[in-house]
Amino acid sequence: MSLALLQGPSLRERTTLRLGGTAMAEVVIGCARDCDALPQTLQRLGGTPLVLGYGSNILASDGELPFVVVNPAVMDAPKVVGEDASGVLVRVGAGFRLPRLLGWLCSSGLTGLEGLAGIPGTVGGAVAMNAGSYGCETGSRLVSATVFDVANGVRTLMRDALHFAYRHFSVKETDDVSASLSPVIILDATFRLEVGSRDCIHTVMQTNYAKKKATQPVTAYSAGCVFKNPTHEASAGKILDSLGFKGKRYGGMAFSEMHANFLINTGDGTSEEAKYLLSNAQEKVKKETGYSLELEVRII
Repeated sequence: MSLALLQGPSLRERTTLRLGGTAMAEVVIGCARDCDALPQTLQRLGGTPLVLGYGSNILASDGELPFVVVNPAVMDAPKVVGEDASGVLVRVGAGFRLPRLLGWLCSSGLTGLEGLAGIPGTVGGAVAMNAGSYGCETGSRLVSATVFDVANGVRTLMRDALHFAYRHFSVKETDDVSASLSPVIILDATFRLEVGSRDCIHTVMQTNYAKKKATQPVTAYSAGCVFKNPTHEASAGKILDSLGFKGKRYGGMAFSEMHANFLINTGDGTSEEAKYLLSNAQEKVKKETGYSLELEVRII
C-alpha cells in the first residue's frame, strides 16, 4: 500500500452537513504502513492536518481552507481476535462504517453496542467522539486502539492509556497543544462484546433506530446534535425548544422542526449562516437560562 493523494477536496462533499470550502489536499491512509510516509508528505504539502473520516460531526468554513485532510480509510473488516470469560474481542478498521459494524455484530450474535444504531460515520469517528446514545458510549466497550502520531509513530494503546469523557477521546499523555500540532490518528479499534441472542440484538437495534427516526432528522443534511447537554439533567434540545429555536431558519440553514438541537442544511445553506444560528442560540440560552452551551459539532 502507499498513500493516496487527492488535490483540492471539497468539504461540502466530504461532510454530512454539506457545508465548507476547498481544502489544500487529502491524504488517504489505507493501512498502518502508510503512516511511514505521512510526516514527510504533510511537511511537503504544508497546511494544517485535519483528520476526517465520514465527516458526520464537522461544520467546515466556506472558501479556500488551509487544511490537508488526513483520511484514515483503514477498511479492515471486523474480526474476532480473542475470547475470555469477560467476553469476545473484535478488532475493526477505523474507516469501516459504524452501521456496517453493528450489522455484523448483530449477525454474529455479539451484544454491547446496539445503542449506537442510527449513528452514521466510521468506527474511528465514533471512537474519536466517544459517540453515544441510549446509555451506550463507544468508549465503554473499547479495549485498545491502534493509533499514529508523528512523535510516537504507530502503536497500540490499551484502554488505561486513553481518556474518555462525554463526547471526548484523547491519549492521556498528549496535551492539547501537541495534539493540535500532531493529531492522534485512530487506525483500528478493539471492542469487548458479550454473546447474545441475534433476535434480541436485532430487536433492540430496530427499536433504537425507530426512536431516532421518529424524533430526529436522520435523512437530512445535518451533523447530528450541535450542542452538548449542559448537565445530565438539562437537555440542550429541550432548552432550545423552550426558547423557540425548533424550526428557526436563517438563509439556507435551520434548526430542525423535529429536534431543536439538530442544525440542518436545507440544500443551499452556507457556513456563515450556520455559525450565525449557533451563535444566536448560545447567546439567547446564556441570557435566558445561564447555561453556556458547548459545541458538540466541530467548527473548522
